[in-house]
Amino acid sequence: MEIKRLVNDKVLWDSFCEVVDEYIAFTHKQLEQMPDPTDFHRLQGEVKAYRKLKQLRDKVNGETREKK
Repeated sequence: MEIKRLVNDKVLWDSFCEVVDEYIAFTHKQLEQMPDPTDFHRLQGEVKAYRKLKQLRDKVNGETREKK
């Protein structure tokens, strides 16, 4: 499975996490400037999705406990 290669290659995984962290930081900046509640909730969901991506390693490698 190709995803296993991503999550188990430390250099590749760390690079992936850096990119996801940049997306999270950018989305937080957007949240700070968002006047519309609908868009605010959409952006909160976006951050949640990015955080789920960072939990991918645990999910792929079989860890059942979910971190919040």
